[in-house]
Amino acid sequence: MPDLHYLFLIASVLVASCSQLLLKKGAMGRYDSFWKEYLNGWVICGYLLLFGSVFLTIQGLKGLDYLNAPVVESLGYVLVPLLCAAVFGEKLTRRKLLGIGCIVAGMIVFYI
Repeated sequence: MPDLHYLFLIASVLVASCSQLLLKKGAMGRYDSFWKEYLNGWVICGYLLLFGSVFLTIQGLKGLDYLNAPVVESLGYVLVPLLCAAVFGEKLTRRKLLGIGCIVAGMIVFYI
């Protein structure tokens, strides 16, 4: 069974990635005023998820060395482009896929 603290960190990265999607969705719209631009549902939900991600990170780091956190956090660089491709239909170019592959390879090398 994997250490529960790793699951907290992975959940934190997943929540933060979803938060970035919501913030991107909010940024895609056109708004009449400054206040409507920053106080719409997408942005508010995105920041609430980011705030929740902080608590998941804190729970995850309670039982792990801090050396593990950056490696797990780099998973966000993999999830965000994949989620953007799935949700917004963005193209995954060769360059993006090469970058994702490098990140995954670095994570694997770190844990070997």
